[in-house]
Amino acid sequence: MASDLLLGPMLRRVDGDMATVWVETTSTATVTLRLLPDDHDDGARSWSAPTFAVHGHHYALLEVTGLSPGERVPYEVLVDDVVRWPEPGSPFPASTIGAPAHAGPVRLAFGSCRTSVPHDVTHHVSHGVDALRTFALAVADGDPGPLGTPPDLLLLLGDQVYADATSAEMQEFIAARRDITEEPGDELADYEEYAHLYGLAWGEPALRWLFSWLPSLMIFDDHDVRDDWNTSAEWRRQMEATSWWHGRIVAGLGSYWVYQHLGNLSAAERAEDPLWRELQRRQEAEPDVEVDLTDDVDAFADRADQEPGTYRWSYTHRLGDSRLVVVDSRAARTLERGNRSMLDDAEMAWLDEQLTGDVEHLLVAISLPFLLPMGLHRIEALNEAMAEGRVAPRLTGVAERVRQELDLEHWAAFTDAFTTVAHMVTEVADGQRGAPPASVLFLSGDVHFSYVTEVDRESGSRMLQLVCSPVRNPLPRALRAFAAFGSHAARPVGALFLRWAKIPEPPWRWHGIAGPWFDNNLAVLEIDGEDLRTVWLGGRLVGGPDDRPDLDIVADLALDVPPAGTAHQRPLARVHPDRRRGFVGRLRRRLTRHR
Repeated sequence: MASDLLLGPMLRRVDGDMATVWVETTSTATVTLRLLPDDHDDGARSWSAPTFAVHGHHYALLEVTGLSPGERVPYEVLVDDVVRWPEPGSPFPASTIGAPAHAGPVRLAFGSCRTSVPHDVTHHVSHGVDALRTFALAVADGDPGPLGTPPDLLLLLGDQVYADATSAEMQEFIAARRDITEEPGDELADYEEYAHLYGLAWGEPALRWLFSWLPSLMIFDDHDVRDDWNTSAEWRRQMEATSWWHGRIVAGLGSYWVYQHLGNLSAAERAEDPLWRELQRRQEAEPDVEVDLTDDVDAFADRADQEPGTYRWSYTHRLGDSRLVVVDSRAARTLERGNRSMLDDAEMAWLDEQLTGDVEHLLVAISLPFLLPMGLHRIEALNEAMAEGRVAPRLTGVAERVRQELDLEHWAAFTDAFTTVAHMVTEVADGQRGAPPASVLFLSGDVHFSYVTEVDRESGSRMLQLVCSPVRNPLPRALRAFAAFGSHAARPVGALFLRWAKIPEPPWRWHGIAGPWFDNNLAVLEIDGEDLRTVWLGGRLVGGPDDRPDLDIVADLALDVPPAGTAHQRPLARVHPDRRRGFVGRLRRRLTRHR
C-alpha cells in the first residue's frame, strides 16, 4: 500500500532563511516539500528527506532553505512523489512557509494544558471550548483576532498530551492492546500508546492546518509524563517502586524527542544532537535503507532520565531584536532533601549564560510560573520548609502528602533556585549584564488560570509574569476558590506563617495587574519596539452544538513601557465585557446568544 501522511506537515522552528518541517507517515517513504511557483518563478523548488523509524512509526524532518524574509509561499508535500498535502477538497486556505521579516512587530502566541477530547456539546460542557482550535478556525475564516495579523510563532508551554488522564477514545485504544485492569491501567504504558495520543492531539483537521503554516516551539510539563513529575525525591521513589514507571519515562522522553523536541532545535543544534548525528551517520552509510532508531531512542531516553546532566532540553530562539529562553523545569531538577533545586548545577549555569541584556526584550519561557500570586508563593515556600523538616519536623510526612495532592511544587517550593534566578534577572534588569532590556517577561502556563503580575521596581527593566493556562482543561470550580484565595486573602496569612517559621521573604515584591481568568485561553503577545500588548483569546458557542465557536476576547492589555526616569505605572487592562462574572454577565451572554 502506498505511504501517506499520518500527521503533519508541522512547520516547526524557523531561523533566518531556513525552516524545519516535521511529518509522520504511514510507512517507509521519501518525503518532499515543494514550493508552488507563481507567475514570477521559473520553476518549483523542493527539498526531500527519507523517513526513519521508531517503534514501527515513520518520521521525516525536512530543512527548507533559501526563504525570502517577509514573504510567504504556498507549498505542497509529496510522499513517494504523490501529493498528500493539501488534502483533496480541503476547506482550509493554502499552507504557506516563509522567513520572518527583518523589521516590524513580532507576535508570539502561547499557552499550555490542552486535553485531546472531542469537540461536541458533551465535552464543551466538561472541558470547555478548545481555544487553539477556535483560533485556527477563526484565522481560516479570515479573522486573525484583535491584533489584526496572525502570530509569527506558537509556543506551547507544556501538557500537549496527557499521559495520565486519558480520554475515552484513548482508553478504548489501550483496552484493545492490553488488560486495562492491570498497572498502569488507563494511563500510557509504552511508545505505541504515546504515538496514538499524539495522533489524537494533533490530528484534528483545523489544528493540522494551523500547524502546517504557523511555526511552533514546545517544552514539556508534568502531564506529558505524569502528574507531579519530579515533585520530590519521595515522589520519585514512589514511581520507581511501581512495575510500569521505567517503561513510561522511557516512552515519554523518547516520544517527546521525536514529536516535540526535534523541531525545537536549530540546524546547528541538531547537528550536535547525539541521536540526530547517529541517524545521519546511518543514513549516509546505507542510503537505500530506512534507519530504525528504536534502540537508540530508548537508550537515550533511559539515560536522559537517570543522568539528566547528559542532555539539555532547554534552548533559545531569536525573536526580532528580542531573545526567547525556553527552560526545562521538570527533567533537570535536583530532588534530594537538603539539596533541592528546580535546576541542577549544569542547567543553572547554562541559564546564567543566557540571561543577558543587549536585547530589546528578554523573554524567559518556563512551563511553571516563576511568579505565582504572592499568597500562593508564600504557602509553597512554607510547605517546602515543612516537607524538608526545617519547620515542624513531626509534620514532614503530612507536608509531603499536601505537596503532592495540591501540586505545591512550583519555583516558590524551590526557594534557593528561585532566589538564585531572581538575582540573575535583577542584574539583567539593572544593566549589570549589558544594556538593560525594556522588559524581562516570564511566560508560563501549568496552573489552569491566567493572570499578569509585575515586580515592584522604580527603575531599570520592567519585570512581568504572563500566564496563559489552560488551552483546554479548565480548573475545577472547587480549586478556583483556592487559586483566588492564594491571589488575595492568602497574602497576609502567608506572610504571617513565614514570620512564624522564620523563613526569609522572597527578594522581590510583586502585585497583580490583571486576572485571574479561568477560561480556556490562548494568549498572543505583540512586541513593537518597547511597546507590549497581550490579548487572551477564547472560544464561545453562539449557536447550537454543531456550530463552530466564535473567537472571543477575554482580555486585552496594553503593557506600555513608561518614560525613562519615571516610576512604573500599572498598565491598562481591558477585560472583555462578555466575560463579566455573576448574574449580569450571564444575562448579557444569554441575550447576545438569542439575538
